[in-house]
Amino acid sequence: TEVFRIGGLVEEGSIRRGEGETVRFAVTDGGASVPVTFTGILPDLFAENQGMVGTGKYVDGTFVASEILAKHDETSMP
Repeated sequence: TEVFRIGGLVEEGSIRRGEGETVRFAVTDGGASVPVTFTGILPDLFAENQGMVGTGKYVDGTFVASEILAKHDETSMP
């Protein structure tokens, strides 16, 4: 499976915390939105309506992220 990067805004009201460290949310470019799942520790700056960049794979239409970076002032912060 190819590894992709996606970027956009975390959709308002979309963050759902599940079992353990798995978080589900949607990323939007202002038009389409993509469902994302991520297991791990999210960056401090990760929040609704904030920019993010994710690296991962598409699995059945969901982006399964292996890494999430918060975008802050146009700079990706680890």
